Amino acid sequence: MNILTSNQLKRSLKSAESFEEWQSAAEAYDAYHKADKWRRTDVSSQFDYVSIRGRLDRLRSLKSRHDIRGLLFTLNEGIHGNMGGMGRAGLYEKAKTGTKHLIEDYIDEILHSLELIAEDDSGDIAPEEKYQFFKRASHCVGHSALMLSGSGSLLFFHMGVAKALVEAELLPDVISGSSGGAIVASMLCTHTNAELKKMLQLDYMIGTLDPDTPKSGVTDTADLEAGIARIVPDMTFEQSFAKTGRAANVPIAAAETHQTSRLLNATTSPSVLMRSAVMASTAVPGIFPPVTLKAVDDHGHQVNYLPSRRWVDGSVSDDLPAKRLARLYGVNHYIVSQTNQLALPFVAAATRKPTNARILRAAARRSAREWINAVTLILDRVDKENGRMTQATSAVRSLINQNYAGDINILPDYTFVNPRTLLATPSEKQVTKLISSGERCTWPKLGMIRNQTKISRKLKQILDSYEGTHLPASAS
Repeated sequence: MNILTSNQLKRSLKSAESFEEWQSAAEAYDAYHKADKWRRTDVSSQFDYVSIRGRLDRLRSLKSRHDIRGLLFTLNEGIHGNMGGMGRAGLYEKAKTGTKHLIEDYIDEILHSLELIAEDDSGDIAPEEKYQFFKRASHCVGHSALMLSGSGSLLFFHMGVAKALVEAELLPDVISGSSGGAIVASMLCTHTNAELKKMLQLDYMIGTLDPDTPKSGVTDTADLEAGIARIVPDMTFEQSFAKTGRAANVPIAAAETHQTSRLLNATTSPSVLMRSAVMASTAVPGIFPPVTLKAVDDHGHQVNYLPSRRWVDGSVSDDLPAKRLARLYGVNHYIVSQTNQLALPFVAAATRKPTNARILRAAARRSAREWINAVTLILDRVDKENGRMTQATSAVRSLINQNYAGDINILPDYTFVNPRTLLATPSEKQVTKLISSGERCTWPKLGMIRNQTKISRKLKQILDSYEGTHLPASAS
């Protein structure tokens, strides 16, 4: 009998060419390290397993007696994904293939209970009362968003992340992207699932590259615009949302000192053309010229949008617009694909287990941030005419004061990228490597994403069904 070593199992995980291969290797790895046994036991110091076990047993008992009123009352007590701390990231680090079976069983039991309430036709609970319960539950549970960081040519890592999510049917309906991430976010929100499954294949992605574009030096504006046009259709934010039901969000920063940044989407700027929004969000200051947005007017003509304003790279001001997404869509759960080279060291440090040395380094980083803020504010006072120095110091403060992490962070497995290549057109070899890296780094997160979005996805499915078939128009 051939018994694999731990290192061989690690190599199998790294060399997997599909999620199925990775899953098989992960199961073998967990068995070797006894992590499968850890999953089968309830006990853990990281969550209230006694409470979760009690709630699971109660739901099963109520369901066995077909006590719909009892199920409704129990679920009204709380069905959010972090009940008793069961959403903690540390619970997904012990085993490659998932978390405690207790947590997975409890979430599945909630789903079964929701389905039973929705399907029950005994008449004990009126459809309108059920609908209000589902609406209230959906509001409490909240929604998930995918946020794609600024990336330059590393946007193909985001493509790999998106490919893994689409194939697992876990792509959220709310997606934001800045700079290179804006290209990917716009592509995801302007194409149906069937179209995306074709577009996210490696051969198709390589086919979007212009063979005549130089693979060294900075991509010029015309090549960038042509590249965006090959991926993003010529449609407005409103048209995109109507086609796919996915809400694209593109942050842009003002080129002028005293103007504020914006988040473009179907709610705030429905008539804006997405290509112009992406061009603005990819306009790296000092490299590409600021952009005037384009929109479609009431007569279907393309016109300038806010013609006196010009816009630049969205990652400068709001790389991950979490607060704005929360206000607009009720988002409270964030999946982040992070490739921003300035942010990666901080995000990686934040996701590691705390030790004394790491706590001290984190304190040093916070102290350094405060000193940089103080120095740049002093420099602003020197630049009394709000010239280039003020613009530069404002950009520095925006960059260092942002939060670059989410609830689930998907980080690259490479360690260093030459900054000179970030604004160049990548080669086929680089594209292949980046897409593959994005997929491999997403596969270990799929179990956590699936568990933490199951309830919200089920509630959306039920609400869509109720609004379409169960209720009179006045009730919705």
